[in-house]
This record gives sequence, C-alpha cells and structure tokens, in this order.
Amino acid sequence: MAHNEWEWPITVDFQKHNERVALLRPIPYEITAAAKDPAPSTRQGKALSVNISNGGMLLLMDHPPAIEQVLKVYVPTPTAVADTPTLAEVRWTRKLPFSHSNGFGPYFVGLKFMF
Repeated sequence: MAHNEWEWPITVDFQKHNERVALLRPIPYEITAAAKDPAPSTRQGKALSVNISNGGMLLLMDHPPAIEQVLKVYVPTPTAVADTPTLAEVRWTRKLPFSHSNGFGPYFVGLKFMF
C-alpha cells in the first residue's frame, strides 16, 4: 500500500453540508448500460450508505462506477414496506487504502440526486 493513498486533497468549498444525516443501511442499486451499447444490460448490486442529504448521498461500494454514471438507488423510507427509487449521478470516487487480494474496493462514492 502506497503511503499517499491516505493523502486525499483537502479543498475549501462553501457547499452546505450541515444537512447531512448519517444513514448506515444497505442500498440496492441498478446501473443501466448506455443506449449506444450494442447489448444493453442492467447490473444490480448493493452498497452501504454512509450519509444522505437533500442533494445526494455517500456510498461505500466494492467497485468504482464511472464518473457521471447514472444509478438508480433505492433510498429507504420511514415505512418498512417501501423503498423509493431515485436517479443519482456519480460525482466522485475515492479508493480506501484497504485492498483485497482480488483488487476490488472498498470505494467511497459521492452521488448527486437528479431532480
């Protein structure tokens, strides 16, 4: 493991992040291949949510989706019988410096909800 894997850039940004709420839950998601793909397919999986806000959410995933990839995430609701599907765009990914022998994750993945 390289020492600089822990050295993520610190930037000053003035976005409002005080509305974030911790949300540690498994989140089902779907990734649909682009329309130009000759064999369109849908890949499903589960991620672990870390936090959520009105604008997006932070996930922990075993692989990094492409930046600007659109995911359908199933956000939990207060009722146990319904999850609300929401479209979200991948804005950034960061590999955590804990690697498995197979080279997969974990990765932090920042999503922005699409309205």
